[in-house]
Amino acid sequence: MKSIAQIAAQLQGYDPQALSADAVNDFLARLVAPVAETEQVGIFDALDRVLARDIVSPVSVPPHDNSAMDGYAFDGAQLKPSELLTLDVVGTALAGKAWQGSVGPGQCVKIMTGAIMPAGTDTVVPQEFIQPCGEGRMAVPPKLLQPGDNRRLKGEDLREGQPALAKGARLTPAACGLIASLGLESVEVHRRLRVAYFSTGDEILSLGEPPREGAVYDSNRYTVFGLLKRLGCEVIDMGVVRDDPALLEAAFSDAAAKADAIITSGGVSVGEADYTKAMMKKLGDVAFWKIAMRPGRPMAVGRIGNAILFGLPGNPVAVMVTFLAFVRPALLRMMGSTETQPPLLKARSAEPIRKKAGRTEYQRGLVTTAADGSLQARTTGNQGSGVLSSMVQSNGLIVLHHAQGNIAVGDEVDVMMFDGAI
Repeated sequence: MKSIAQIAAQLQGYDPQALSADAVNDFLARLVAPVAETEQVGIFDALDRVLARDIVSPVSVPPHDNSAMDGYAFDGAQLKPSELLTLDVVGTALAGKAWQGSVGPGQCVKIMTGAIMPAGTDTVVPQEFIQPCGEGRMAVPPKLLQPGDNRRLKGEDLREGQPALAKGARLTPAACGLIASLGLESVEVHRRLRVAYFSTGDEILSLGEPPREGAVYDSNRYTVFGLLKRLGCEVIDMGVVRDDPALLEAAFSDAAAKADAIITSGGVSVGEADYTKAMMKKLGDVAFWKIAMRPGRPMAVGRIGNAILFGLPGNPVAVMVTFLAFVRPALLRMMGSTETQPPLLKARSAEPIRKKAGRTEYQRGLVTTAADGSLQARTTGNQGSGVLSSMVQSNGLIVLHHAQGNIAVGDEVDVMMFDGAI
């Protein structure tokens, strides 16, 4: 296990007093590792879990050539470019039961969607396109089909023995359905990540406490709880810890004993009149950063015992932004996921945005579809790091990268969408 100093030495230009957003994610990728423990879960319990082993298909899907349509199956070699093809209907093939006969020249079989293609057939004409020709006969119009049309081939989705899902895949509803299509009742996944969280500060009120001058109700606790739950973590809620050395030491020690990761909010800014930073230093191997970003900037990262520590700023929006930009990708990596970084969409700015080069800015934005079908983004107004309502009004973060300057109307910007995260 490498120390914070050893990891920092591997990063070119590492400066904890002016760290770029990219350098933060590079550092965290070297700091964290997937949890080793795995468990077997049923498909109904597998949603959003992370596969611990590759899944190799034990069967072919579909298991037989079958019809993609309700219609009539026949040998497509009989089709002629400019002539009506008239065929005798010699039977009916139903889904779930193979038709036992065979189809010869000039013959066809009425077939249902999903039914096995009878011997001697390779093409299906949809029933709405045929021309009836009296009892037991029908005709296929010319220039309607090519041989092989409307037939699903055995194994065209998955072939027996081929990889179906790779280790590290986060199981979506579609992936759960795919696993079920292979006849598998359960899968091996990484165990759920255990994350302990608490807010710090004498100025923080828990819900139910009466208001007092200079104090604010704790929103971060509930925001972070929701972010972790949506990620699929097992959350250990430790409430609010006062600025008292004994209480802080007990909270950090308890969290490190119970959890894979610890998240705190507050107490990491320069000059704050509390004991949080001192206790982090006493108990763990911790780095304190000033990140070239807005909002956010102060952040602590390291280890206390075997738990990874993320010390986030105290302002509500800064907590959410640093979580989405840095903590969420790190936690996904700890969960064993190979897909850790959120995709960035391209949108056109609907307004000018002031931006200083030399820092990454995460502006709260509203992304909509323009009349021409392209995506456009505008900010939600006041971008103060304490304006929590702006996160509710937005549906994504407009990510203005380190080297970017001012943005003009129509300029292309990157957007990190909230869907699935918050």
